[in-house]
Amino acid sequence: MLPLMSSTPDVFHAAGGTDLLFLTANIAQENAPDTGGLADFLRGFFGPLFLVIVSIVAVFFLFTREITRFAQFIILAIFIGIVFYVPGIIEVIAVALARAMGVSTE
Repeated sequence: MLPLMSSTPDVFHAAGGTDLLFLTANIAQENAPDTGGLADFLRGFFGPLFLVIVSIVAVFFLFTREITRFAQFIILAIFIGIVFYVPGIIEVIAVALARAMGVSTE
């Protein structure tokens, strides 16, 4: 019988723990969902929605003649669009910032 206050690793080792952990890892990998196209799906779904929202807000700023806010919004929208539409840009920016600060990235 197992003691009531035992730790989880002790329980696993008493019951042949390495085999149990190996089996659970294999089962988790076999039943894992396929997320290969998830980024492409989300980009295809939210991309047009993003463009519609940007267009509506930009037209609103133009009609209210708030040119400064329009320019600020367009610059922000371009930055967000680049991050959203260019895959891998976040890694490139992170590596460039790390190298600029003198951190080895290799």
